[in-house]
Amino acid sequence: MHTTEAIKSRIVTVTLLESVVRTMKTLAAVSIRRQEKAIQSLAEYSRTIEMGLVILLRQGAGELLEQPSGEKDSLGGVVLGSDQGLCGRFNEQIVSFSCEQLRELEPDPSRRNILCVGGRAHSHLVESGWKVDVAHPAPVSETGILSAVQSILMTLDQWKSRLGIGRVVVCYNSLLFGTVCAPRLLHLIPFDRERLRELADRSWPGPTIPLFTMERRRLFSLLIRHSLFASLYGALADSLAAENASRLASMQAAERNIGERLDELNLRFRDLRQGAITEELLDIVAGFEVMTSPHS
Repeated sequence: MHTTEAIKSRIVTVTLLESVVRTMKTLAAVSIRRQEKAIQSLAEYSRTIEMGLVILLRQGAGELLEQPSGEKDSLGGVVLGSDQGLCGRFNEQIVSFSCEQLRELEPDPSRRNILCVGGRAHSHLVESGWKVDVAHPAPVSETGILSAVQSILMTLDQWKSRLGIGRVVVCYNSLLFGTVCAPRLLHLIPFDRERLRELADRSWPGPTIPLFTMERRRLFSLLIRHSLFASLYGALADSLAAENASRLASMQAAERNIGERLDELNLRFRDLRQGAITEELLDIVAGFEVMTSPHS
């Protein structure tokens, strides 16, 4: 009976764990939908920025297209990971990808600066022998993305002014479909000159092109700044969606394992219980036979 009670206690514990896993799975699924909505909303914001660049560039691109290429500048790498766990190989995957890409883009470690978002990715980078120059906490929901973007942009400004870093890339996991994620590399700085030329040649959808009164270079700088903001925000939102998708996949696997374990425990409990009942019945039968025996 002691063994039966022990298994019954384990069944209760595993059932509670199953409830926790289901709750986490639900929260992850809800979070994914929120991040996808944030990405969709960002598309309209990015479109507005592009329209502003089209207006500016169609009225004379000229010197605005002659931006420094930054090919010989030092490299800044932004690695987007997570602070929270239970998300499979989310952090290991992006760290492995980042190390490979950053080493290829800048073989000289003295010309690389790393900004890592997320404590777990930070730990994996350090364990891999990489120096992390700046670390930021990772947002845990879409409400924390804005402050994370602002912190990253402030660091990039400091790198530009103090260290002369003119190349910046962002490494992050992107949600492809369902719970399938893949690492991506975003070339953030310098701004893609080919894209600027494409915007300069793009036709305006209306009958007349709007005018602007702000100084051209000032307006161009602000639009590029907003474009960088949108790109970073999108990468962080995509990374957060991928993190929750990885967590959802982990919780689904955990739920299956827990279900199998629960079935096993219930089977053992029924077997032991049935064995105990059978033993009691045999004792009763044996006692009855003794009492009804003519020799008793």
